[in-house]
Amino acid sequence: MRERARTCVGCGRTEDPRTLVRLRIEGENVVVDANRAGGRGAWLHPALECLDRALRRRAFARAFRRSDLAWDETALRAGLTGNARKD
Repeated sequence: MRERARTCVGCGRTEDPRTLVRLRIEGENVVVDANRAGGRGAWLHPALECLDRALRRRAFARAFRRSDLAWDETALRAGLTGNARKD
């Protein structure tokens, strides 16, 4: 059985989940979900452009249906690309 396509909350393109990074809520924080645990998640391309666009559009609040979220931009960058620098 094929996995369903997922939509990047940054750029809005639909892709195979294997090409995207899953995010989840841990407490009040948005974190990279390396283990792809269950529950509500959001998907993002492992590209800084998609992360920047998601942050500008406040996409995490909509994706998780919560307005009280926080995130560490440096940790998200490192989790997505393996590099915390903003290049």
